[in-house]
Amino acid sequence: MITEFSLLVNPKAGQGRTAAAAVRAVRYLRGSGVSTTVLIGRDEADSLALAHRAVAAGTGALVACGGDGIVNVALQAVAGTDTPFGVIPAGTGNDHARMLGIPRHDPVAAARVVRDGAVRPIDLGRVGDRWFGTAFAGGFDALVTERTNRLKWPRGKLRYNLAVLVELAALRPLDYVLELDGRTVPTQAILVAVGNGQTYGGGMRICPDAVPDDGLFDVTVIGSARRDQIVRLLPTIYPGTHVEHAQVTTYRASRVRLSTPGVTGYADGERFQELPVTCECVPLAANALVPA
Repeated sequence: MITEFSLLVNPKAGQGRTAAAAVRAVRYLRGSGVSTTVLIGRDEADSLALAHRAVAAGTGALVACGGDGIVNVALQAVAGTDTPFGVIPAGTGNDHARMLGIPRHDPVAAARVVRDGAVRPIDLGRVGDRWFGTAFAGGFDALVTERTNRLKWPRGKLRYNLAVLVELAALRPLDYVLELDGRTVPTQAILVAVGNGQTYGGGMRICPDAVPDDGLFDVTVIGSARRDQIVRLLPTIYPGTHVEHAQVTTYRASRVRLSTPGVTGYADGERFQELPVTCECVPLAANALVPA
């Protein structure tokens, strides 16, 4: 059993819920005899520096408390090391917690997994020198996330829904060139997602058959379609039945290059870089704490 943890906290995540979740998790861990150091960065860069420092100092595990953004920060520090990472979900999306089977609404239950759970090696995606755990968004989904981040009102998921409506009004298919393990696939599409896990955006099962330890990405392409077809298709992403539609094509590959103009890619809900990008699936690059 791991007896010493570093808890990396983003107090701004989850509309203020994270601080309360962190207090409950720390109280449980310390009360059960586990040494727990709390790390709170001033900003993302400071959080990343704290995470790297904790791993370099030999922490027993790095535990991210907050949303998928702070988990992504933790992944940058633990990738390629023997240090396991855990998740106390307290954000809006919590897709890493979904992928790993972590309780999403009970920080004490999540902390119990951290203390008593098993270590599961998982794959990570890599774009340049940055890592991601869930999925890379490179189309309409990325444009919606970009729009959501620019909006100041409303808050929570309503802001995301408004961004969807705004982007739908301007929707047009884009010309993509996909390279899948060296095979070139030119296509017109509104959305291309590269999944290490099944979900993004708070439970949208964009790559419903993805497995995070098989050494491969699942790639979902929603092709050119009329706006009314897309409006009917989008709700089916939540249960994952969109892959049954004629407009949707799926692939599997370990190395995926996406090229199209005017799109900035997002992964784990975080802004990565403008396309073109190359996503590499790195087998068993991190060790996750999961339910035993």
